[in-house]
Amino acid sequence: MLENLPVPDFTAPTTSGKTFTLSAMQGRKVALYFYPKDDTPGCTTEGAAFRDLYAQFQAAGCEVVGVSRDTLASHEKFKAKMAFPFELLADTDEAVCNMFGVIKMKNMYGKQVKGIERSTFVIDANGICRHEWRGVKVPGHVEAVLDAVKAL
Repeated sequence: MLENLPVPDFTAPTTSGKTFTLSAMQGRKVALYFYPKDDTPGCTTEGAAFRDLYAQFQAAGCEVVGVSRDTLASHEKFKAKMAFPFELLADTDEAVCNMFGVIKMKNMYGKQVKGIERSTFVIDANGICRHEWRGVKVPGHVEAVLDAVKAL
Protein backbone atom coordinates (compact mmCIF):
# COMPACT_ATOMS: atom_id res chain seq x y z
CA MET A 1 0.00 0.00 0.00
CA LEU A 2 1.38 3.35 -1.03
CA GLU A 3 -1.63 5.48 -0.16
CA ASN A 4 -0.79 8.57 1.91
CA LEU A 5 2.96 7.97 1.55
CA PRO A 6 5.41 10.22 -0.29
CA VAL A 7 6.45 8.80 -3.65
CA PRO A 8 10.25 8.71 -4.11
CA ASP A 9 11.51 10.82 -6.98
CA PHE A 10 12.29 8.99 -10.20
CA THR A 11 13.32 9.78 -13.75
CA ALA A 12 12.62 7.78 -16.91
CA PRO A 13 12.59 8.37 -20.68
CA THR A 14 9.27 9.17 -22.33
CA THR A 15 7.89 9.62 -25.80
CA SER A 16 8.48 12.90 -27.66
CA GLY A 17 12.18 12.71 -26.74
CA LYS A 18 11.45 13.87 -23.21
CA THR A 19 12.46 12.70 -19.76
CA PHE A 20 9.88 12.42 -17.00
CA THR A 21 11.00 13.38 -13.49
CA LEU A 22 8.39 13.18 -10.74
CA SER A 23 9.85 16.11 -8.76
CA ALA A 24 9.43 18.33 -11.84
CA MET A 25 5.67 17.79 -11.47
CA GLN A 26 5.62 19.50 -8.04
CA GLY A 27 2.48 21.62 -7.84
CA ARG A 28 0.53 19.38 -10.25
CA LYS A 29 -1.32 16.14 -9.67
CA VAL A 30 -0.20 13.05 -11.60
CA ALA A 31 -2.25 10.04 -12.69
CA LEU A 32 0.40 7.37 -13.27
CA TYR A 33 -1.07 4.31 -14.95
CA PHE A 34 0.82 1.06 -15.47
CA TYR A 35 -0.30 -1.23 -18.28
CA PRO A 36 1.03 -4.58 -19.56
CA LYS A 37 1.78 -4.00 -23.25
CA ASP A 38 1.44 -1.48 -26.08
CA ASP A 39 -1.23 -2.06 -28.71
CA THR A 40 -3.06 -4.90 -26.96
CA PRO A 41 -6.86 -4.83 -26.51
CA GLY A 42 -7.18 -3.89 -22.81
CA CYS A 43 -4.27 -1.47 -22.93
CA THR A 44 -5.63 0.22 -26.05
CA THR A 45 -9.08 0.60 -24.45
CA GLU A 46 -7.60 1.99 -21.23
CA GLY A 47 -5.32 4.43 -23.07
CA ALA A 48 -8.19 5.60 -25.26
CA ALA A 49 -10.28 6.31 -22.14
CA PHE A 50 -7.45 8.43 -20.64
CA ARG A 51 -7.13 10.18 -24.03
CA ASP A 52 -10.84 10.88 -24.25
CA LEU A 53 -10.96 12.39 -20.73
CA TYR A 54 -7.52 14.06 -20.93
CA ALA A 55 -8.94 17.60 -21.16
CA GLN A 56 -10.87 16.98 -17.94
CA PHE A 57 -7.71 15.69 -16.20
CA GLN A 58 -5.87 18.82 -17.37
CA ALA A 59 -8.71 21.06 -16.15
CA ALA A 60 -8.35 19.38 -12.74
CA GLY A 61 -4.61 20.22 -12.67
CA CYS A 62 -3.53 16.67 -13.37
CA GLU A 63 -1.00 15.21 -15.80
CA VAL A 64 -1.57 11.68 -17.15
CA VAL A 65 1.44 9.41 -17.73
CA GLY A 66 1.28 5.82 -19.01
CA VAL A 67 4.00 3.32 -18.02
CA SER A 68 4.96 -0.07 -19.43
CA ARG A 69 8.10 -2.12 -20.03
CA ASP A 70 7.90 -1.56 -23.79
CA THR A 71 10.65 0.33 -25.64
CA LEU A 72 10.45 3.98 -26.62
CA ALA A 73 10.12 2.92 -30.28
CA SER A 74 7.08 0.78 -29.42
CA HIS A 75 5.61 3.60 -27.30
CA GLU A 76 6.08 6.15 -30.10
CA LYS A 77 4.14 3.94 -32.56
CA PHE A 78 1.38 3.24 -30.01
CA LYS A 79 1.09 6.92 -29.04
CA ALA A 80 0.92 8.03 -32.69
CA LYS A 81 -1.61 5.34 -33.66
CA MET A 82 -3.89 6.23 -30.73
CA ALA A 83 -3.28 10.02 -30.82
CA PHE A 84 -2.47 10.10 -27.10
CA PRO A 85 -1.98 13.69 -25.89
CA PHE A 86 0.07 12.45 -22.91
CA GLU A 87 3.49 10.85 -22.62
CA LEU A 88 4.28 7.14 -22.28
CA LEU A 89 7.18 6.23 -20.02
CA ALA A 90 9.53 3.41 -21.11
CA ASP A 91 10.44 1.38 -18.02
CA THR A 92 12.51 -1.25 -19.82
CA ASP A 93 14.61 -2.02 -16.71
CA GLU A 94 11.46 -2.28 -14.51
CA ALA A 95 12.85 0.26 -11.99
CA VAL A 96 9.63 2.28 -11.80
CA CYS A 97 7.45 -0.86 -11.92
CA ASN A 98 9.40 -2.31 -8.98
CA MET A 99 9.15 0.96 -7.03
CA PHE A 100 5.35 0.75 -7.29
CA GLY A 101 5.23 -3.04 -6.84
CA VAL A 102 3.30 -3.74 -10.03
CA ILE A 103 5.36 -6.66 -11.41
CA LYS A 104 3.50 -9.94 -10.80
CA MET A 105 3.61 -13.52 -11.97
CA LYS A 106 0.69 -14.13 -14.34
CA ASN A 107 -0.69 -17.11 -16.24
CA MET A 108 -0.36 -16.75 -20.00
CA TYR A 109 -1.61 -19.71 -22.01
CA GLY A 110 -0.84 -22.05 -19.11
CA LYS A 111 2.67 -20.69 -18.49
CA GLN A 112 3.85 -18.52 -15.61
CA VAL A 113 5.21 -15.24 -16.96
CA LYS A 114 6.34 -12.04 -15.27
CA GLY A 115 4.29 -9.02 -16.24
CA ILE A 116 2.73 -5.76 -15.16
CA GLU A 117 -0.44 -5.90 -13.10
CA ARG A 118 -2.66 -3.13 -14.50
CA SER A 119 -2.51 -0.45 -11.79
CA THR A 120 -3.05 3.30 -11.39
CA PHE A 121 -1.71 5.74 -8.80
CA VAL A 122 -2.86 9.30 -8.18
CA ILE A 123 -0.10 11.48 -6.76
CA ASP A 124 -1.07 14.86 -5.31
CA ALA A 125 0.65 18.21 -5.97
CA ASN A 126 3.00 17.59 -3.02
CA GLY A 127 4.20 14.16 -4.24
CA ILE A 128 2.00 12.09 -1.91
CA CYS A 129 0.21 9.02 -3.30
CA ARG A 130 -3.47 9.65 -2.53
CA HIS A 131 -5.13 6.77 -4.38
CA GLU A 132 -4.07 3.44 -5.81
CA TRP A 133 -5.88 0.82 -7.83
CA ARG A 134 -4.36 -2.61 -8.46
CA GLY A 135 -5.61 -5.44 -10.63
CA VAL A 136 -7.63 -2.89 -12.57
CA LYS A 137 -10.55 -3.86 -14.77
CA VAL A 138 -10.71 -1.30 -17.58
CA PRO A 139 -14.46 -0.51 -17.88
CA GLY A 140 -15.27 2.54 -15.72
CA HIS A 141 -11.76 2.74 -14.28
CA VAL A 142 -10.60 5.99 -15.90
CA GLU A 143 -13.79 7.73 -14.80
CA ALA A 144 -13.12 6.59 -11.20
CA VAL A 145 -9.56 7.98 -11.44
CA LEU A 146 -10.88 11.30 -12.74
CA ASP A 147 -13.39 11.50 -9.87
CA ALA A 148 -10.57 10.86 -7.36
CA VAL A 149 -8.40 13.57 -8.97
CA LYS A 150 -11.25 16.09 -8.87
CA ALA A 151 -11.84 15.30 -5.17
CA LEU A 152 -8.25 16.23 -4.22
